[in-house]
Amino acid sequence: MSQVSGGWEVGPVPGRGLRRERDGYLALPLQVVRSGQHVALTSLVLTVAEAEQLHAALCYALGAEPAPEDAPECRKPVRYPGGRQRY
Repeated sequence: MSQVSGGWEVGPVPGRGLRRERDGYLALPLQVVRSGQHVALTSLVLTVAEAEQLHAALCYALGAEPAPEDAPECRKPVRYPGGRQRY
């Protein structure tokens, strides 16, 4: 989770990954915490074009960083125990 000013933190919700909505949007569940106390749940909702722009920006920003050994290959689904599939 990343900390912002004033003790606020925003990060992914454990156990809830990116999902595709019925209308075609992509939603990433996020949690908001202040001083260690849960404040709210929300989602970062993106169009496919916005998600592609974010993907490109992250790839550019991470360009010099070596990928961790256990990192999934880009755009391939990851199978988790119990059969759930996440991206």
